[in-house]
Amino acid sequence: MTARAFRKMALSLPEATEAIHMNHPDFRVGGKVFATLGYPDKSWGMVKLSPKQQAAFVKADPEGFVPVKGAWGLKGATNVYLRAVTSKAVRKALEAAWSNTAPKRLAAQIQGQVL
Repeated sequence: MTARAFRKMALSLPEATEAIHMNHPDFRVGGKVFATLGYPDKSWGMVKLSPKQQAAFVKADPEGFVPVKGAWGLKGATNVYLRAVTSKAVRKALEAAWSNTAPKRLAAQIQGQVL
């Protein structure tokens, strides 16, 4: 997985936009961040999962998914080691993060559809 592919996947989700947050790219839906790139360095991305989702991703791929350190990680923020993950795993993680963050009206519009 490359940063370019991560970006392309994130921006392919409905109403996703890119901005800059703390000197690295972030991806938003409804004005709220659901993923970022480049933190702690260019080898990593981050997705905002629920703690339960985070546990499942980390269990399935502990080399590719790592809880963010500190309180954010306890709430589900999950680092993605781009070199270690498959496109399929990143797609699922980005879709989960998008669904967790999207406004209810938007999420309801696409409920039951494949993202």
